[in-house]
Amino acid sequence: MHRLVAVALLTLVTVSVAQAQQDHALSGHPDGNVATDFGNTSAASLKFSDGLFSGKAEARSESAPSFAEPASPAAAAEPLPAAPEPKFVYGGRDDFRWQLALGISLVRFRSSQFYATGVGTNTSVTYFTNAWLGVEGSLNTAFAPTIYQNEHVKYFSYGGGPKIAWRARQLEPWAHAILGGVHVLPKTTFGKNGFEVEVGGGVDYRIFPHLSARLEADWVKTHLFAQWQNSGQANLDIVLHF
Repeated sequence: MHRLVAVALLTLVTVSVAQAQQDHALSGHPDGNVATDFGNTSAASLKFSDGLFSGKAEARSESAPSFAEPASPAAAAEPLPAAPEPKFVYGGRDDFRWQLALGISLVRFRSSQFYATGVGTNTSVTYFTNAWLGVEGSLNTAFAPTIYQNEHVKYFSYGGGPKIAWRARQLEPWAHAILGGVHVLPKTTFGKNGFEVEVGGGVDYRIFPHLSARLEADWVKTHLFAQWQNSGQANLDIVLHF
């Protein structure tokens, strides 16, 4: 009998302690809902997007970037200006400094020893120091028929001097004075070398920026055979500009 009463009292005490612990746990939540406490945990913040499993796509924002289509340029690039027309590079008309003339020379040589008309070559180089003044160097040759006892006439002159040109756009008239020497064959008793002065001019016609045609005529005064001679010379050249 005493043992049954002790067991009953022990059971009652155990139940009372368990009930007291449960009441203490519920007293921390005013509404007695344990789910509210779970809602405040970090696990509840892991929410799925509302439209993640939705079969209906939503409109994309204007500012959202797209990988399907490239971004349009902010503004179209302005067209480049047209390339300027080629022009000359020096002088009053932007012309070139150097001229190289190559052509045919016709020389009419007159002296007390013999007369001769020879055909040969003409070469000249001119460097312009400014728009109108240049320095020229020239070489002329001429070969005439035989004289005396089948002796060929050979004429060779060389020299340099100033050149003045009016460098217009297409026509270029000019004048020059050349001082130098002359070598004439056949040799006479007076020798074959002498002094030469050449004065004349011409006109160049510009075909292309780097190419002109030239017509030239000169009075040639030489000192040969202990005398002065007056001769003439004409040249037809092509002129290279660079």
